Amino acid sequence: MSLLKKYGNELLLKELKGCYKFFIKECNVDKNSKGYGLIKDKDMYADNVASIASVGYGLAALVIGVERRWISYKKAYKRANKTLDTFLNNVEGENGFYYHFVNINTAKREWNCEISIIDTAIFICGAICAGEFFKGEIKQKAEELYKRINWEWYRNKETNYFYMGYKPEKGFWGHWDMYAEQLMLYVLGAGSPTFPINKTMYDDIRKEKESYEEIEYIVYTYCGTLFTYQFSHAWIDFRDKVDEQGINWFENSIKATIANREYCIRNSKKFKTFGENSWGLTACVGPKGYSGGYGAKPSLADLENQNDGTITPCGPAGSIVFTPELSIKALENFYNNYPKLWCKYGFKDAYNLENEEWYSKEVIGIDKGISMIMIENYLAGTIWKYFMKNEYIQEGLNILGLRDCKKQCEKI
Repeated sequence: MSLLKKYGNELLLKELKGCYKFFIKECNVDKNSKGYGLIKDKDMYADNVASIASVGYGLAALVIGVERRWISYKKAYKRANKTLDTFLNNVEGENGFYYHFVNINTAKREWNCEISIIDTAIFICGAICAGEFFKGEIKQKAEELYKRINWEWYRNKETNYFYMGYKPEKGFWGHWDMYAEQLMLYVLGAGSPTFPINKTMYDDIRKEKESYEEIEYIVYTYCGTLFTYQFSHAWIDFRDKVDEQGINWFENSIKATIANREYCIRNSKKFKTFGENSWGLTACVGPKGYSGGYGAKPSLADLENQNDGTITPCGPAGSIVFTPELSIKALENFYNNYPKLWCKYGFKDAYNLENEEWYSKEVIGIDKGISMIMIENYLAGTIWKYFMKNEYIQEGLNILGLRDCKKQCEKI
C-alpha cells in the first residue's frame, strides 16, 4: 500500500466520521416534535432552520453509520422510519415537493423560501437509499413519498424544461435548460410509476461542449462550479454508462474536475489561496456570505467578478470518486497546513487567504453531505450499491437510454 493510500485513507475516515456526526448531532430527535428527524441547514446562525436536502444526506448517513458500526441497526432504523413519518404527515409542500427550508420544530416553511424541486430530489434520493438498505416499512414509506411527487406539475409545457423554483406568492420561475446538478431529476421523473416524465425532457436540455486548455470536450455547466458535476453522481452510479448520444457523464465529471484544478493553478498568481493542492471552486460560504457562483472554466458566468479566492474542502472531497489522488493531496494540504480549517465536524466550509486569513465559522449540510457520500462511495461504494438496487431508478435510467457502455455500443 502506498503512503498516499494509507495516510490518505486515514484522513478520509476522519472527515467521513466528522460529516456523519453533523447529521447525527444537528438533528431533531425529540419524539414528541412535529419536526422529528429534520436536520439543520448549517450548525451556526440558523438554529431553527432545517434543510430538506440535509435530511436526504442524513438518511444516507444512517446507512453509512450502520455499515461502519457507528450506530446500531435498530437505532438507525427507528430514526429513519420516524423521519419519513415527519415527511408523510408534517413537512409543508405541494404536489409531493417540499419547501427548501422548514422550521426544525414545526416542519413549517421558513425564510419565505421556495418549493424546491432539486432539494426535494436530494431528500427523496436519501429516502430511496434508506429504503433499499433497511427494507420493510422504510422502503414502503420512501416509495410512497416518491410516488406522491407530481413531476409534470413542475414542467414548463411550452419549453419542456423543469422550472427552477416555485412560490405560491409568485408562481413558477426560471428553467433548467442546461446540463447541471439536476441530472437526477430526469432519472427520478422517468422512472416514476405515478407521474412519469417523457424522455424528451432529458434529450432537450442543452449539452454544450467546450475544451479548457488540454482538457477536451467537457459538457459544461453554467457556472462551472463543482457541485453541478457531483450531486447527481452521489446517488446514481454513472460509471461505465453512456447515453444514446455517446455521453459518459462520469468521464465528463472527471474532465470537469481536472479543469477546475487546472483553472486554480493557472490563476494562482491572481489568488494566493489557489494552487495545485488548493483547488475546488464550488458553492460555499465566502467572506461576504454564501455564494453559488464560485466556479471555473468552461463556463458562461462572469468568473472574473464571482471568484474571490475562496476555496472549500467539499470541492475536492465531493470529486474524490473522479480524481482520487488529486483530491486526497488537496485534503491533506488543507488538514496539514491550515489547522483553523478543522472542527468537530471535520473540515469547515471554506477558507480565503487574499486580504487577510479568513476561515468560515460554520459547516453547511449540503457540503458535508456531498463530502460524506462521495468519500464513502470512494472507499466502499455503499450509497451507489443500495441506491442502484431500486427498480424505479433502474427503470428511469433505461427509459432515458443511459445504459452499460457495451450494450449501448452494440445497440449503436
